[in-house]
Amino acid sequence: MRTLARDADASATSLKLSPGLAAVEVARNRRLTLSPTMSVLDRYTGVVFDGLDASSLPDAARSFAFSHVGVHSALFGPILAGDRIPAYRLSHDSRVPGLAAASLKRHWALAASDVLAKHPGLLLDFRSEGYVGLGPVDARPNSYFLRVFTVGPDGSRRALNHFNKKAKGELTRALVLAGEDFSSVDDLVAWAASAGFDLRVSAPAELTLTV
Repeated sequence: MRTLARDADASATSLKLSPGLAAVEVARNRRLTLSPTMSVLDRYTGVVFDGLDASSLPDAARSFAFSHVGVHSALFGPILAGDRIPAYRLSHDSRVPGLAAASLKRHWALAASDVLAKHPGLLLDFRSEGYVGLGPVDARPNSYFLRVFTVGPDGSRRALNHFNKKAKGELTRALVLAGEDFSSVDDLVAWAASAGFDLRVSAPAELTLTV
């Protein structure tokens, strides 16, 4: 990353940066190993993290999140919300010259899948499909991928794209505020109903959240 950041034009191309973002983001990557760190929970921004609103979580919920919530980083792989990381710019579809034939998927998939396969208990996969490609769960028992739908005026259900991120963030917030280790998906779905979420098992390894 630091080597790539020495070439501003190559970085802008690999990271798909607009001219307005390139100067700031390339500079961040250039300082990667020297930058101050902060917890994953506080570092990341965007629609998912707007829904989570980490800064307003009480201490008990933050502590629960630190040990129960993971984020799939394109740079660091699967990491916990309490891990401390520097600022950087890299996405699941970035093309990094010299890294596993320029493919992050080839670089991460086996190692990340191995980590997730060994995680005990119920595993809720709220990742986008792009990040799932960096480490598929591969039929691990008691693992569920979340899809988000909305109901149209005619009663039909359609998948949400951009706005599904906010729903995932809000559900994550509710989960860490509840602070429960659910032993089964049935327990999770029962809790969700009591908390006002329309969450259902829709396939053997899939959950559907309707908003």
